[in-house]
Formats: sequence, structure tokens, C-alpha cells
Amino acid sequence: MDAPQNRKVARFGVFELDLSAGELRKSGLKLRLQEQPFQVLALLLERAGEVVTREELRQKLWPSDTFVDFDHSLNTAINKVRETLGDSASSPRYVETLARRGYRFIVPVQASAQAEVLEVPPSKVRAATAYGEVPSPVVSSSGDPNASPVIHPELEVPIPRRAFTRGLFALIQVMYLVFYLTALFRLHAVQAVADSFLPLWGATVLAGTVLVTAGVGIALRCYLTSAIGFDYRRLGEKFRQIFPFVLALDQLWAVAPFLLIQQIGLGAAFAASAALLYVPFSERTLIRLAYLQGQKR
Repeated sequence: MDAPQNRKVARFGVFELDLSAGELRKSGLKLRLQEQPFQVLALLLERAGEVVTREELRQKLWPSDTFVDFDHSLNTAINKVRETLGDSASSPRYVETLARRGYRFIVPVQASAQAEVLEVPPSKVRAATAYGEVPSPVVSSSGDPNASPVIHPELEVPIPRRAFTRGLFALIQVMYLVFYLTALFRLHAVQAVADSFLPLWGATVLAGTVLVTAGVGIALRCYLTSAIGFDYRRLGEKFRQIFPFVLALDQLWAVAPFLLIQQIGLGAAFAASAALLYVPFSERTLIRLAYLQGQKR
């Protein structure tokens, strides 16, 4: 686990353990972890994938001449490690308990033997947190194809390139703009379709709903497209605030394919509506991948 400049750093998921500095970080932000839990975690990482017995932990951390309630102290240290990592004994993601034997770290650990970690200045940490983002450590790697990807702290999936997620989000906005503009340019056709299966008042209400929601939707999509295009740093926060409205609007327009049921058939209309029902949730996921929510230090 030796690194350049005698640094000893191990990474797992979004976490980074700096043995030289005695610090644990999550997505670049320092976490509080007391000395004994830190030493327990360090030993588990050093032997990741192997069983570390309780006796080995006692010999490593509590010498024979130390008078202490070992069982209680070790259980407390393990619980503190799990609490800091957001783990649990019942459904472990990091630290697995083996009854009457010990513990095992079950996540692959990447030692920084081929990558130098460059510290993120505190000023950048504060600025990024204020904008609703979490800065990741800047890593200059040798291009090791086996290097562990950066994992999203909430979604627990590898974080793709921001240009990719922002591009997909922009394409979704363009898709909805096409829907709205097409509906407005062919509003008479929408009215005619509505007249074929609705009473006069119902067809009028439907056409009015299309008119109003399309107008509002155009303004919304223009805002989101420009925000993602200019990489507005508070877009993640803003989108979380307006998501209930976006969800309601998108769910309403998800039934639009049924207006084309005579042209495309019931099956195709149902499939298209099912796909559109999922789109707002995919928008939220893309925003969360591109703009990580800030964490309290």
C-alpha cells in the first residue's frame, strides 16, 4: 500500500483511507473517525477479502498488558466503522461479520501504488459544497485498466463522464420540446382526434390542457436546456426543488401516445406511454450523477 512520497493511501468506493495522515475521506471530504476504529478499518483494508479474527485484532490493537473489556471495545469500534461507512451488520456492504471467527472486508481495495493523490484545497471544498457538489480527489493515474471506478455516494453506481450525463439530459429536453411544438402546430389534429372519442366539452378541455401544458413545458425545457448547456452549478439543487412539478407534467404527457392509437395501434401506444412514464426518473438520476449533492463536514 506504499505510494509515491511515502504516502499510504487505499481507496474503496467513494472512500479513501490515508494511513500516513490518519484520515478517512468520502468523496474528498474528511470524516470523523476515532483512533481505534481507524486502526480496525486499516487492518481490515490491509487484508481485504481475508478473515481477520477477533484475536488478531486484539493482539494488534490491545496488547496483553492492557486491561480493557476487549469484546465491548471491539464491538464499539466495529459499530463506529460501520456507522461512518453507512454500513450495517444485517446487510453488509463493506464489513462482513463471521460468527465466532472475526470480520472480513468484502469490497475491492485499490492501493495507490500507481497513482498520486493530489489534495483538494479547502477553499475549493467549501465552494463546491456551497454549489451542491462534492469534489472528488484529483488523481493522476498511470492508466491502469484495473483501477476501481469512482462510485456515486448515494446511487452506488460508477460515475460516468459528466459530458455524457449532461448530453443525455439535454437530449431528453430536446425530445420534449419536439413533442410540445408538434402538438401546438397540429392542435387542430389533436382536437379532431379528441372529438372522435370524447364529447364536445371533453375534447375542448383536452385541447386546452395540451395548449396550456405545452406552453409551460416549452419555458421549462428552455430553462433546463440552457442550464445544462452552461453547466449551471446549482442545477442539481434547483432540479430537486422543481422535480414534483416536472414529474406531474411528464406523467400527464406520458398519455399522449394514446392520441395516436388509430395510427400506431394499442400495443405501440401502451409501450410508448410506459417508456415516457420512466423518463422523469431518468432525468433525476442523470442530474444526480452530474451534480453530486454536497455533504456536511
